[in-house]
Amino acid sequence: MIKLYLVENWAILLITIAFIIVLKTSIFLKQKNRMYVLVSSVFLLSIIVFLEFNLCNTYNLKTLKLILTTVRYSATPFIMAMILFTLVRKVRWFVFVPAIVFALINIISIFTGIVFSYDDSLSLVRGPLGYLPYIAVGIYSVILVYYMFKHSNKHPSEIIPIVFMALSFLAGIILPFFIGKDYAKIFCSTIMIALFVYYIFSILQLTSKDALTGLLNRQAFYATIDKNMRYITGIVSIDMNGLKAINDKEGHKAGDEALETISLCFMNARKSKHSIYRIGGDEFVIVCMRSTEEEIKQLIEQIKKNLLETKYCCSFGYSYSSNGDKPISEMLDASDEMMYEDKAQYYQKLGINKYQK
Repeated sequence: MIKLYLVENWAILLITIAFIIVLKTSIFLKQKNRMYVLVSSVFLLSIIVFLEFNLCNTYNLKTLKLILTTVRYSATPFIMAMILFTLVRKVRWFVFVPAIVFALINIISIFTGIVFSYDDSLSLVRGPLGYLPYIAVGIYSVILVYYMFKHSNKHPSEIIPIVFMALSFLAGIILPFFIGKDYAKIFCSTIMIALFVYYIFSILQLTSKDALTGLLNRQAFYATIDKNMRYITGIVSIDMNGLKAINDKEGHKAGDEALETISLCFMNARKSKHSIYRIGGDEFVIVCMRSTEEEIKQLIEQIKKNLLETKYCCSFGYSYSSNGDKPISEMLDASDEMMYEDKAQYYQKLGINKYQK
């Protein structure tokens, strides 16, 4: 039986080992513990699937097969929720609530057959909610891809792995209707490969991505202005107010949390023609491509509205070039000058003559 498992699941075994080695040696990825749990869960599910389709069928164990199918149908939404919980910033525990509901329905199905049951020949019989497992995976897949895309920088290095993962999940929803129940045997390897590809791409992105905030970094900023100089019509300079005070009073962990929070405010306000960069400790730049001055102002106002929902504050400045013919250095100087004026006014209102960065 072990030999048969190795033959059928050799690929997922190799990927699991490779994943654990990369996780163990990598110093870049956050949420490592969650990723360990996720990888382990997918691997354990592969064992459950193997027992369901081989052991139970071989020895005609109807009750055990019913239980294992229930575990498989229930585990799949949990794994999808765990992927969402691990890969998407600021997603909270309540993402597991739908998975819990789906699991309860599957457990009830053991006694009622509302989702599925087995006849005496161990053939699957779908109940009134027979397609619920596929609907659950579909819902989580759509939510996951949406949030991953929303919180990305819209650069090809981030979009490609998201698209790859989306196609993998789409296959998980569609292929069972063409391949049949045997698709369950390759579902785990499909998910594991998608996760591994996404993780490898995540490591490659670190050359252009800020590890703390998820924004693009200084090197990416220089690359962008070199390649797209003629399309840049706006520069927005942003500097966080009071970061030093937060670090001094509450510690650097609180300061990091502040930077992550305001970065999400920036990301949630941006559009496809805006690229956001962290170029210093609390210094940010937004490069606006083919944007009007009114659109740049609207971007800043939206960020300010987002910040009002937090306890943090930033100073802003911008410069505009209607046809993109101004040198980037001049635009940066102009936006920085406006930003420092805004910062000086902020601290003046607080009665502080010399502002703290």
